[in-house]
This record gives sequence, C-alpha cells and structure tokens, in this order.
Amino acid sequence: PMFIVKKDQRREAYDRQKVLSGIHKACEKRPVPLATQDQIADDLEAMMREKYEKEIPSRVLGEFVMQRLAKIDQIAYVRFASVYRDFQDVSHFMKELKFLLVKPK
Repeated sequence: PMFIVKKDQRREAYDRQKVLSGIHKACEKRPVPLATQDQIADDLEAMMREKYEKEIPSRVLGEFVMQRLAKIDQIAYVRFASVYRDFQDVSHFMKELKFLLVKPK
C-alpha cells in the first residue's frame, strides 16, 4: 500500500476515493467528463507507482492534480487550488487567477 505524508508529517493510506472526491467537487457543473476525471486519478496512480515506493508527499499529489486540471478546465483548477492551498481571502484567489492569465498554455 502507498502512504501519503501530510503537511504535519502524519501518514495515511492512499485513498483513491478521496482523490476522486476532490476532483469531482472541483469539476462539479463544469464540462469535464467523468472519464476525464477518472483518468486524472489513473495517471496519478501510475506516476506514484513509477516514482515512489511506499510514501508520497501530499504536496506532490495536489500539484499533480492541479497541473492536470489547469490544462482541462481553469475553473475546476481554481476550485481545487482554493481547497488544496487553503485560500484565506480574495487576494489568494487573485494571485492564482493572475498566474493563470500569464501562464503559457
């Protein structure tokens, strides 16, 4: 089994459903097919098997999902980022939006 190393150094077993739940919430009411959302989780798991043996930092998971969502749907990306990065106020949203606007596609 793969373990996720949280920010506070706790370890918990990888849970595909937890990852998919976050992706589904970010993509809610967006034109992102479920098959595409499932593919993000499949690609994440393939990357985990390829690059990590037993433990993977939660930061790596979050960044991987955000990179994929940014290519698929920018609204879903911002939604996921707002939870993952724990935006505290509008300035955090604005910073992320500015990043999206200047980022090459």
